[in-house]
Amino acid sequence: MLPKKMLFPVGGGDELEARIYGALLVSEYFNTHLEVQVAEANVHTGVPKGMVLPNEIIDRLENIQLENLKTVMSTHRKIFDSCCKKLDIVDSEDPLNDQATAHLTMGVGLRSTMVAQQTKFCDMVIAAAPQKGVATATFEAAVLESGKPVMVIPRAMKEFKTDKIIIGWNNSPEVSRAVSEAIPLMKQAKEIHIVSTKAYTTENLSRIKDLRNYLAIHGIDTTFELIKTTFVPGEALLKTAKDGGFDLIVAGAYSKKGLKELMLGGSSRYLLEHTTIPALVSH
Repeated sequence: MLPKKMLFPVGGGDELEARIYGALLVSEYFNTHLEVQVAEANVHTGVPKGMVLPNEIIDRLENIQLENLKTVMSTHRKIFDSCCKKLDIVDSEDPLNDQATAHLTMGVGLRSTMVAQQTKFCDMVIAAAPQKGVATATFEAAVLESGKPVMVIPRAMKEFKTDKIIIGWNNSPEVSRAVSEAIPLMKQAKEIHIVSTKAYTTENLSRIKDLRNYLAIHGIDTTFELIKTTFVPGEALLKTAKDGGFDLIVAGAYSKKGLKELMLGGSSRYLLEHTTIPALVSH
């Protein structure tokens, strides 16, 4: 799909400027509208159920939160404005025809809950790979609860393109959905390479033939390679993608163990921690 509206939920922490810049790079590539959503916890979120605080303490906490929100928004605003200027992206609350636009918003509440709700009202979600590959509740909400394709970007990305695309095929409904959503991108790409492992092709290699025939109907030529896995799940796919100079990985995201399985059915942690390549995933 070619999105008209994308949403990028972002918190604080390390590489904040790099993450915002990376999300804007994706927006610039698609020449579309991006909503950058900053979410901060409500003061009442951390209060145990049933506990009643004195009004004086509540007022004090709310004042502290208000000052904190001003500081957070100011920090994000400076970075956002600087990145938009570098990429010549217009800051606009509403999309503009034939122009990459972006808008910075702030919400107060439980971040993962807000992300799960707001990501339902866009065409594509952008999610920065979590630090050290450990999926946070916010990251899981973006990938597993949005119902939308998700562009997982490295925490630092200087360029975004889709000339060379690699598909991590495991014959699952999730990767099938991701492939269908990526068809507009693949039709514009110069090279499409499908990789799989014996675990998913031993019984029925004809599934790969079916996939290639399906993409051929859309005018997409593909190549195929059976790769060897390692003891580190996700390592073989990422190594193949890097060695081949691919720009984008297309794969499915699993929810059988939270967000613990991704790509070729293995743990996502290695890929999320080490990838320098964006991945379009679908749940």
